[in-house]
Amino acid sequence: MALVGAGLVSLPAVIQAEEKPSSVLTALSSTTLSGYVDTSAQWNFGTGNANLPPYAFGGSSKADGFNLNVVRLVLEKPIDTADAWSAGYKADLIFGPDANSLATQSSGTKADFGVKQAYVALHAPVGNGLDFKVGVWDTLIGYEVFQSGENPNYTRSYGYSMEPTTHTGLQASYTFCEMFSASAGVANTFGPKINERASQPFNNEAESSKTYMVSFTVTAPTNTGFLAGSTLSACVINGFNSGVPSASGSGENETSWYVGSTLNTPVKGLKVGFAFDDLNVHNLGGETWAVGGYLSYQATEKLSLNARGEYVRDRGEQKLFTTAPERFMEMTLTAQYDLWKNVISRLEFRWDHSLTGEGVWGGTTTGDGHLDNAYMLAANIIYKF
Repeated sequence: MALVGAGLVSLPAVIQAEEKPSSVLTALSSTTLSGYVDTSAQWNFGTGNANLPPYAFGGSSKADGFNLNVVRLVLEKPIDTADAWSAGYKADLIFGPDANSLATQSSGTKADFGVKQAYVALHAPVGNGLDFKVGVWDTLIGYEVFQSGENPNYTRSYGYSMEPTTHTGLQASYTFCEMFSASAGVANTFGPKINERASQPFNNEAESSKTYMVSFTVTAPTNTGFLAGSTLSACVINGFNSGVPSASGSGENETSWYVGSTLNTPVKGLKVGFAFDDLNVHNLGGETWAVGGYLSYQATEKLSLNARGEYVRDRGEQKLFTTAPERFMEMTLTAQYDLWKNVISRLEFRWDHSLTGEGVWGGTTTGDGHLDNAYMLAANIIYKF
């Protein structure tokens, strides 16, 4: 306006410039930035942390101290379903110890950094709208997710711990109606290593071997009373997994099955859930499966109470949790109170129990386990933005 007042710039020129923003600014205007910082403090009862229960993102490195778990940054341009041929993207980056544990790094070099998701999103005007993801995306399977703040409990279940986490490939999703939606995908492997390929010496078609998956979700419609919004989901994934036991020592084909549900109840604020996971490693004997139950109660606007109970059977050549007994269970109780804006704050008690009397947990050195019970108390603080 000062330049206009001095007669150096005309007002129509300014208006014309503002009417033609650069293509870069136009693209950035529809991109969102989100994420969180996830921290915790943990106390494992007893002396010695060499033999702790083997659930995902746990372990001795987090016992008896304060922890930065993970920092997550997400850049995303969602697809616009109002546009028949809309396109977008998502770059989901994680930093910290949990990035190393997720182990998506294609190079094998971790350094507290990982790409959790990175895909191009595409929308096609087929029927109600067909959506695609091309790149690296979260698995279709499971009751729980990587983002602990979106789970009812801070620590992960054994069901989650035996599932794949991410895939590199193509995913398609379609909503048939209010009640029914489905997704299908084809990926290089079970993952999580980005761009990994199947590498079985005994498979003459290893270079073309792929992992296939399909899932569906049924949602109770609005006219079903208190059940409205309840969901039932199922998924099956079949393909090569380099992280499971193998007679050749280089991974094996496996099939993972899942069915789970979250149900609203007549009691206001109370939800119940269940999950069943089964892992079948091909060409190996044994069994690995877990069944879990969930209770969630929103007591007040700020206070919620969550409980999880789980039974695990894991034995034979395909045994996945090698430091655990063949039969064990866990019980987790979590109280969450949202005192600060944008902050999740919760306190959790977890009990893992051996049902075989082998005394596998506790002790100070590898192989020095001697306890049937492992107890843990943790505080979890997450800031979301």
